[in-house]
Amino acid sequence: MSDLPFDAVLCDFDGVVRLWSPDGMTALDRAAGLPEGKLAAAAFRPDLLDAAVTGAISDDQWRAQVAEDLSESCGSAERALDLVRQWSRLTGQVDTDVLNLLTDIRRRVPVVLVSNATTRLEKDLSALALAGAFDAVLNTARLGAAKPDPRVFEAAARLADADPGRCLFVDDTLGHVEAARAAGLTGHHYRQPGPLRGITAPLRQ
Repeated sequence: MSDLPFDAVLCDFDGVVRLWSPDGMTALDRAAGLPEGKLAAAAFRPDLLDAAVTGAISDDQWRAQVAEDLSESCGSAERALDLVRQWSRLTGQVDTDVLNLLTDIRRRVPVVLVSNATTRLEKDLSALALAGAFDAVLNTARLGAAKPDPRVFEAAARLADADPGRCLFVDDTLGHVEAARAAGLTGHHYRQPGPLRGITAPLRQ
């Protein structure tokens, strides 16, 4: 029996490891002459986003649909496509404090990335030099189910070769954390690196 509190850490990507500037999409809105929030509203429309992060549609199909939805607002299909191309060039920034923390944890237990992502996730990880930063990656678009579906937590625990009850799940979305707890995992609602550093201290000694 391990003397560690957890046998694996299952960690969210966006909002934890990767951070996005709040001005990124709104700057694109302004440049395109759109009201602020217009691009985000089109991209993250719940039904469309759900299709993208469960793999019902590919990342390319998702972005093409966003462009189509914005065509009228942009004044033409070409202007909408150009806006989506500019948005697609954004990759976010890695929080090096969190990445270093997870790297330390990996010396003791596996760390699995668990992301509600599109089929572009693997490309983004490579672009951010994160392809080898985790012991395994669970991309929900490949699984066919997204958080808070309990199948995601079960699949992530299997990737870590750990019992769900021995896994720490880290996410910046409270609803996902609550769902993980209901599935038997220990959940940590991420806001800042400090508390995460505290709860994982026994894994880094």
